[in-house]
Amino acid sequence: MKLIALGLGVAALAAGIGIGQIGGKAMDAIARQPEAADKISSNMILTAALVEGAALIAMILGFLKEG
Repeated sequence: MKLIALGLGVAALAAGIGIGQIGGKAMDAIARQPEAADKISSNMILTAALVEGAALIAMILGFLKEG
């Protein structure tokens, strides 16, 4: 049970770090090419949603394994 809680925490932490890096790199890209801001922003949102979805699936599987 404690190992599952550790895994859930790692999944949440990894997702947070990943989304933070996605946002930071997108802001760097927009600063370099402001005319591409719309494309960069939409790709950033899509990628962040995929990362968050993967973390959510990991957490759900952890809860299912616990029960």
